[in-house]
Amino acid sequence: MAADKGLCLTPPPIATTAALDAPTPSRAHSKRRSFEIPTLLLIFATWSAWLGVTAAYGHWKLWVVAPLTALLISLFSSLQHEIVHGHPTRWHALNRALGMVPLTLWLPYDRYRTLHRQHHIDARLTDPLDDPESFYWRAEDWAQLNPVMRGFLHVQQTLAGRILVGAFWRIGAFVYTEARAFVRNEPGIRSAWLQHLVLCVPIVAWLKLVCGMPVWVYFLGMVVPANGIQLIRSFAEHRARDAVRERIAIVEDSWILGPMFLFNNLHSLHHEDPLIPWYEYPARYRMARERLLRSNGGLVYRTYFDVMRRYLFTPHDRLLHPTGRAPVPPL
Repeated sequence: MAADKGLCLTPPPIATTAALDAPTPSRAHSKRRSFEIPTLLLIFATWSAWLGVTAAYGHWKLWVVAPLTALLISLFSSLQHEIVHGHPTRWHALNRALGMVPLTLWLPYDRYRTLHRQHHIDARLTDPLDDPESFYWRAEDWAQLNPVMRGFLHVQQTLAGRILVGAFWRIGAFVYTEARAFVRNEPGIRSAWLQHLVLCVPIVAWLKLVCGMPVWVYFLGMVVPANGIQLIRSFAEHRARDAVRERIAIVEDSWILGPMFLFNNLHSLHHEDPLIPWYEYPARYRMARERLLRSNGGLVYRTYFDVMRRYLFTPHDRLLHPTGRAPVPPL
C-alpha cells in the first residue's frame, strides 16, 4: 500500500455503509433537517457567480478572473464537504445531485464522499493506512521511498510547501492512485469516474465554447490555486496523539478564511457533530468552547495567521507516525 499512498486521499479499505454512518458513542448528534435554506442559497449563488466570472474571461483581466474563480471553486469545495455530511436536505439523491458538479475537474464527488466519510471514523484518525486524509507514514512504508519522493513529502510538512507544492502533488498523487485502482477494477471506482467524466463535458464545453478559456488556463490558474486554499484549512487540522479527541485541532477567530471554509476551522466541533449546519458553527462553538478545549487537550490556534507564524517554513510534525499506527481506544 505504500506505493499507492496518495497522501490526502488514498483509497482506504472498503468500509460498510453502517460503519461509515455509525456515530461515535460520545457524540451528540444534531437533528437532520429537511431543508437548510442558507446552504441551498449559497450553492446556487456560487454556481451563478462561477458562471458569471468565467464568462468574463477575455473581457476582464486574467489577474481578476483567476483569483475570483479560484475563490469560488474553493468555496464550492467547502460546500461539497457540507453535502458529504448530509446537508442541505435530508434526501441523499438530491444532495448528491447538488454536490456532483465537477468544478475542480479532478475530484469525483462519489470518491470524495467515500474517502472523507472513512476519515470520519474518528478512532482511526491520523492512521497511515486507515485514515485516507492522513499525512503520516509507517516506518516500513517510508523506507521504500526514494530520496526525491521523501524530499517532496518533507517540503509539504511546512505550510508554504503544502500550498505551493502540495496543491499540485495532491492532485497528481490522487489521480495516479485512482488510475491504478481503475485498472484493477476496485469496487465503485470505474462507476464514479465514468459518471464524473461525463459531468465534466458540460464544464469543459462552457469554458471552451462560451468563455473562450483554454482548459489549461482554468486548471493551472484557478483549480490548482483553489486546491492550495483548501490545503491551508487541512494543514494543521490533525496531529497524531493517543487520545482520539486530542488529534483534532481548532482554529479560532478566523473571519477571513473561516467563512470560505464554512467554519470547518472549528474542527473539533465538526468531528463531534457533522450534522451542525455551517451557519450555526460560531454560536455553537461559543457555547461548547471550554468543553471542546478540555477534550482536545488545548490543541487550538488563534487564527490562520497563528498557524502561518508557527509553520510557514517550520514542519508541522514528523512524517513518521509516532506509534506506527493510530492506537485503538479502549472500549
